[in-house]
Amino acid sequence: MKLQINERPIDRGIRIVVGIALLAAAAAGLLAAPIVYVTSFVGAIALVTGIVGFCPLYAILRLSTVSARR
Repeated sequence: MKLQINERPIDRGIRIVVGIALLAAAAAGLLAAPIVYVTSFVGAIALVTGIVGFCPLYAILRLSTVSARR
């Protein structure tokens, strides 16, 4: 499977901001023990997919937010 970019720049930016915010909230100790693990995991996934530009779930569902003109 080739990792083709399947996220638009705005989608990537939102994922990066959300990922950083979730990881910061988890690191600051704002969340209780069971929730902090889920928040850290979701934040890390959002940050990595935003940086890379490839979302595995989009690939499985055959979705893309990138325009067909590219």
